[in-house]
Amino acid sequence: MKFIGVVAVVIVAALLAQFLQRRKPQAPTQPKMEVPLQLDRSDFPQPEAQWLVTVFSSATCSTCIDVVAKAQALATSQVAVVNVEYPERKDLHDRYGIDAVPTVVVADAQGVVLGSFIGPVTATDLWAGVAEMRQPGSRAISGCATSAAGEDDGEADSLKPC
Repeated sequence: MKFIGVVAVVIVAALLAQFLQRRKPQAPTQPKMEVPLQLDRSDFPQPEAQWLVTVFSSATCSTCIDVVAKAQALATSQVAVVNVEYPERKDLHDRYGIDAVPTVVVADAQGVVLGSFIGPVTATDLWAGVAEMRQPGSRAISGCATSAAGEDDGEADSLKPC
């Protein structure tokens, strides 16, 4: 009789465990980091420049400092480079749905976003990517998105010239 009682308790415990396991919520998923498809050039300095390189950054992001410095080297009379720092320019981060920093967005004179980088980016890949957007064919790119390994520092980044 004791044996039947023990078996019954084990069966009830197993059923309860299975029930509780099914009720366990699913693990959260990572949001898809997106970049805007269009920028309003009047939101940024030098709206008359042919190209706009916008670095969405954060005051608390050490990687952002490096990316901003690399992007600043691209500044010319034809290429405006702007650092949009959070929380100082939270309004622009919200307006363009920026949820990851650093995010580099490259737009043409009409504000159409032609390429972007999310996360750390090497100077070589950033400069080559912007050159490709400015003059298609200057860099071999297959398809819409290219993923490239970084320089010897092990950084990885992606270029989306779409």
